Amino acid sequence: MTNSSLLQVNDSLLIVIDIQPSFVKKENQTGNNALLQRMCWVIKVANWLNIPLVVTAEDIPKTGNISDEVAQLLPPGTNVYNKMSFGLAAQAEILEAVEASGLKTVVLIGYETDVCISQSALGLMDLGYRVVVVADATGSPGGAHQIGLDRIRSAGGIIVSAKSLYYEWIRTVAKSIEYERSGIETPEGMIL
Repeated sequence: MTNSSLLQVNDSLLIVIDIQPSFVKKENQTGNNALLQRMCWVIKVANWLNIPLVVTAEDIPKTGNISDEVAQLLPPGTNVYNKMSFGLAAQAEILEAVEASGLKTVVLIGYETDVCISQSALGLMDLGYRVVVVADATGSPGGAHQIGLDRIRSAGGIIVSAKSLYYEWIRTVAKSIEYERSGIETPEGMIL
């Protein structure tokens, strides 16, 4: 890990947790899901910056695989880990994938903030990782989202927005212009 308080692209691992149709539907019943759009946008930005991904889906045989919107964004050969523990750090093959990256800053997006996101964040912090949770790219129904964020923050996790994450990763006006020219669309309603 670097000594910088700012997030470093070369020390970041994006962990995509349980973005599955059953969780997406529970969180948002409408057709235009702004939360899912932000989650997908964070994945696109990570891909553009060559930030590695670890992707999980909870109990795939029962709950189903990741959503199609996420699946189409994954680099070829990306493994989707069948997560059978709410906290991913408790599952050996997922933790091995995190450790194999050699990176010490883990950025979490996905579902559900008060269960899988918070238990994963706490478990990774216990192992010495710098944990960053993207508040507007994680979700739980009702007040449970804020409860999860508060729990993570009180344990030492860093809470950011998708916009602030983008700017910490991008860092310069020149890189921002390069991103604008890439053609990656910013989610509806999100202003960079």
